[in-house]
Amino acid sequence: MTHALNDLAYHVIVFGCQMNKHDSERVCGMLEALGAYQVNSIEEADIVVFMTCCVREAADIRLYGQVASLKNVPLRTGSPLRKRIVAVGGCIGQRDGQELVEKLPHLDVVFGTHNLASLPTLLTSAVQQGGHQVEIAQSSTAFPTDLPTQREHSWSAWLPITIGCNNFCSYCIVPYVRGREKSRTLEDIAQEAQRYVNAGVSEITLLGQNVNSYGRDLYGEPRFAQVLKAVAETGVKRLRFATSHPKDLSDEVIQLFGELPSLMPALHLPVQSGSNRILEQMNRRYTREHYLELIRKVRAVRPDIALSTDIIVGFPGETEEDFQQTYDLVKEVGYSQVFTFIYSKREGTPAAKIEDDTPRSVIQERFDRLVDLVQAQAYEQNQKDQDAVVEVLVEGVSKRNENLLVGKSPKNQTVHAPIPDGCSIEELMGTYVKVKVQEARTWYLSGTLLD
Repeated sequence: MTHALNDLAYHVIVFGCQMNKHDSERVCGMLEALGAYQVNSIEEADIVVFMTCCVREAADIRLYGQVASLKNVPLRTGSPLRKRIVAVGGCIGQRDGQELVEKLPHLDVVFGTHNLASLPTLLTSAVQQGGHQVEIAQSSTAFPTDLPTQREHSWSAWLPITIGCNNFCSYCIVPYVRGREKSRTLEDIAQEAQRYVNAGVSEITLLGQNVNSYGRDLYGEPRFAQVLKAVAETGVKRLRFATSHPKDLSDEVIQLFGELPSLMPALHLPVQSGSNRILEQMNRRYTREHYLELIRKVRAVRPDIALSTDIIVGFPGETEEDFQQTYDLVKEVGYSQVFTFIYSKREGTPAAKIEDDTPRSVIQERFDRLVDLVQAQAYEQNQKDQDAVVEVLVEGVSKRNENLLVGKSPKNQTVHAPIPDGCSIEELMGTYVKVKVQEARTWYLSGTLLD
């Protein structure tokens, strides 16, 4: 029996975190299973699905602007539909629900973070019946891994080990839209990892809002170290994870950076602030001193590890002294990459109730000062690989030069190199090549392939 979505073209737009990217692969998998096919632009698509993030206000503005603009984009020639079907899912879908279609009347489908599996039914109803199809579940008993998937790359896979979050940082909306933390069983994770490796996947990234607390709900204590060991035993070549909460990073997990060859020398450990006063206001439940001790332990085990972090500038009530403590911490750690954000007020979070009269110009000046330091440090860290030979997983071609391949080093650095004569990028994608680094820049390395 032909499904209503058969032969329809779809396009997925993703905002936000890796979990959203993974969810988008599930969206693609479900639609492909029903006969739809993916296209590269809105103009070519009969169905457009937005997978959204509401962590920062900029994402809200971007979504509403892009959805509103679709009113003026004509439907593709030859489309069997009378109008383009537009769907919004993810965290904004979960948070705003019916309110979205009231603000954007041409929006057809809204779904949340807990009912990803409902999307095909909602889209089918929109195609066959029209009207607004809105379904928001308040919780979920199933993991998105139970759904079909269409991975972006055959050699790389996201593997969620938890969904939801129990931390309730005072500035963060995630626990309210993703729900409380739920862990998959260790056996389920190991089996899925083995299936990926058997299918040719060489890089697995474990996902969770806080991977370090994995298993507390199932086993009464965190068992993330056991997850890392079990996945490493599958024979996967590269193993990564995101994201770590410093309060739960254990010595056992840290030691594995020195014991598991497949565990890549890269750690993203969000600090958010270097001020103990602000960390307490954020409800982060660790101190500056504890964080720096974790960094010391990690570097003792893996001296060459590339460290990255998240930092919020302008949290309500942040003083120049608070900011300077953050600045000094960044200077002390020497990060390879820092994701810097100006505080974004999220209604419904405790921090949104804190009054703050700090001028925006002051916050911006602090932010700019930090960015200057971050860029200088990123350049300095990459200099350590000048003239080195690095192993690169080839992912494609450079957006600026189709004659250059682009890939990732073990430390997650972007690496460019000329594609050898007589060799196609299709042959190279998903393979590992050795690159002799000839130039180390702030955000990438470049060099030539070795035979």
